[in-house]
Amino acid sequence: MSTGVTDLAPAPPADTRPGSPLSDLDVLPDLDVLRDALRSLGNVVVAFSGGADSAFLARVATDTLGADRVLCATAVSPSLAPEELGDCRALAAEWDLRHVEVATDELADTAYSINDGSRCYHCKSSLMAALGPVSGLAGPGATVVLGVNLDDLSDHRPGQAAAAERGAVFPLVTAGFTKADVRAWSRQLGLRTWDKPAAACLASRVPYGTPVTFTTLDAVARAESGLRALGFRQLRVRHYDDTARIEVPADELALVVDAREAVCAAVHAAGYRYVTLDLDGFRSGNLNDSLTTITEATQ
Repeated sequence: MSTGVTDLAPAPPADTRPGSPLSDLDVLPDLDVLRDALRSLGNVVVAFSGGADSAFLARVATDTLGADRVLCATAVSPSLAPEELGDCRALAAEWDLRHVEVATDELADTAYSINDGSRCYHCKSSLMAALGPVSGLAGPGATVVLGVNLDDLSDHRPGQAAAAERGAVFPLVTAGFTKADVRAWSRQLGLRTWDKPAAACLASRVPYGTPVTFTTLDAVARAESGLRALGFRQLRVRHYDDTARIEVPADELALVVDAREAVCAAVHAAGYRYVTLDLDGFRSGNLNDSLTTITEATQ
């Protein structure tokens, strides 16, 4: 029976090489458990950032419940990279998702812009407030669902508490999905987002204690866009006033050095005076390491 979207693509041949996301398909969580969790909610609003997790959730929810009962909502603000917004629009068109964009203005909230350890809490509060007025488009009693997975529960992410306090639900957690499970099932279902690099909000590039401003987020966005244009997919540009600290996977450090002139030109064009390379390589969420120091200093 059609649900209003193109049927999920058949599984491609399994890649059984050691370490492959598909090498342990027999131990993946049952997709039907996720579908049942979504059915139990009835109508849903998916917080759709275009990342691997939210894209997978949006696609499965729409396939399971039908497009008339699922609204995929993208929060648009300076903290969303332009490429991510563009990909949200592209995915919505490719997958026949019912998609809306809602503006959030977290920068207007001093509690957010001062950028202490609770920044993400205020960000998600702003998101939930913005989703309220459009939730009715998904149908009566629609529930907001986020693409939080089991791995996310172990990191410092106060935004999860803010969302849960306001009634949001995490179906991937309910169904027992880790990040690797999301990627494996996405590939099995033929979703191009299966290997999409993680793309946290741009504010995550700003060290705690440094105010988050439009100018700062714009500089980070332009620097990362410039580096992506050079072919780097997984990266972060950490913002330290007039210094940019570039993070790429360790096995790509030499590529940055080889492309030094182009890399420096791209980052300088974004407004940074100094360009540095983190020899530890890419580490998602590594700025959270400073939270203990900040907490101790304020006690």
